[in-house]
Amino acid sequence: MGRSRRTIPEELLLLALDPATGTTAQPQSLDLGLAGAQLVELALAGRIAPDGDRIAVVLPRPTGDPTLDSALELLRRRGSPVRAVHWIGGPRLGLRQTYLTHLERCGMVHAVSGQMCGVLPTTRYQATETAISREIRTRLDSAIRTGVPPDPRTAALAALAHAVGLGKHLYPGNEGRSCRSRLRDLIRHDPMGGLVAHAVMDVQNGVAQQPRRAQGGGTGGPAGHPAPRTAAVPAAATARHVPEQPRQVAGAMARVGAR
Repeated sequence: MGRSRRTIPEELLLLALDPATGTTAQPQSLDLGLAGAQLVELALAGRIAPDGDRIAVVLPRPTGDPTLDSALELLRRRGSPVRAVHWIGGPRLGLRQTYLTHLERCGMVHAVSGQMCGVLPTTRYQATETAISREIRTRLDSAIRTGVPPDPRTAALAALAHAVGLGKHLYPGNEGRSCRSRLRDLIRHDPMGGLVAHAVMDVQNGVAQQPRRAQGGGTGGPAGHPAPRTAAVPAAATARHVPEQPRQVAGAMARVGAR
């Protein structure tokens, strides 16, 4: 995979970066979204494919992106398809910081050191390549406002942005309500993005902690917890805004054991 194209995890992080404060919106759910975005990027690269609500490695050849290749190798070592919710909710801490550091190396963000309450060290990130952030936002806005079906990458980015709760960050207030609704609706345009977005929301809602039992050909689940769907539109994610913290927060990712 060449580096001429930004990956979906990078684009999701740039979308979440607040240009005024240098912090990321929805930091805890964003960690889950980045793990999901890796799955979408690997699927677009032909390395993995959905198998029901599970993810299977179909081509273990490295992509050339170290962070994606690390995820691909972990998936390969599983030896069998893994449920998307268990992968996304697994204890892989520091993913957001890994991508922030990567964006800094690429010159797309600039780290600014500071202190919280005059004591605790903090690091904020200011976008330096604002044209890139504007291009990503313009692509998303176009998909929302024109009604033209977006390309798979933009559809997946929209699905993940909705899943981690970026709608209110990108389109705030009552005037942004219709845009938030259309952002949610874009989830149906990419099956893999839809699968991953549902898995992200399931982890946030605690569904991943309850094992699913196959029913009727493997499409069902226990009462009250149907299997992830790629066509239906889910309710909005329940994640709320959490202020940036000086250290990594384990959050929901440490609560779900990988299977």
